[in-house]
Amino acid sequence: MTDIKLKATDGSGDFNAYVVKPKAEAAGAVVVIQEIFGVNDAIRATCQELADMGFIAVAPDLFWRQEPGVNLTDKTEAEWKKAFALMNGFNQDKGVEDLKVTLAAARNLPGSNGKAGTIGFCLGGRLAVMMATRSDADVNVSYYGVGLDGLVPEFENITAPLMVHIAENDEFSSPEVVEKVLDGAEENEWIDAFLYPDVQHAFARVNGVHFDARAATIANGRTAEILSEMLD
Repeated sequence: MTDIKLKATDGSGDFNAYVVKPKAEAAGAVVVIQEIFGVNDAIRATCQELADMGFIAVAPDLFWRQEPGVNLTDKTEAEWKKAFALMNGFNQDKGVEDLKVTLAAARNLPGSNGKAGTIGFCLGGRLAVMMATRSDADVNVSYYGVGLDGLVPEFENITAPLMVHIAENDEFSSPEVVEKVLDGAEENEWIDAFLYPDVQHAFARVNGVHFDARAATIANGRTAEILSEMLD
């Protein structure tokens, strides 16, 4: 594991990306997109899991314009307050541009086979869908993305597989939002959307307060399958 520096396309500076490489060579790369808590221990653990599966994992620091190196948890009210403040101050369009830079860099890392996709959680789940509609990623995976209903009009731009994991009892997505996303996904051959019953937002967050082992295992298995299919 190491950090690499990447240059933003808007000329505003450099940002770090956390990298974990597998033992195998000629591996596909996965850009891991953070939650509102930054590139924290949970995201780093996810990177390690992906590397253990044989992928190069790259997690860029997307909050670097506000505060580099954010590492929060979901355990305290103060951390939640800071996380929401960072999210509210975050420019998603610039974030997508940073992710495109990261995607291109991941494709060219030593040991990469040139294929690269994304996987994102919460805020990152939304950004993974935006990468599906706005980038040339080979595959994109979204876990409990926020505000996905507003992205449904962009679904027509998708030209590579997108997998969407949705929590039935997501406190940040109403049933109406979920229905709109599922309807939009059903009309697009590139999208596989899965609804997980009786679980809350962040059901797959490593050591998270709403972690659900059964739903996480099922979702992660589906994710592993599509990543292997598209990146090997």
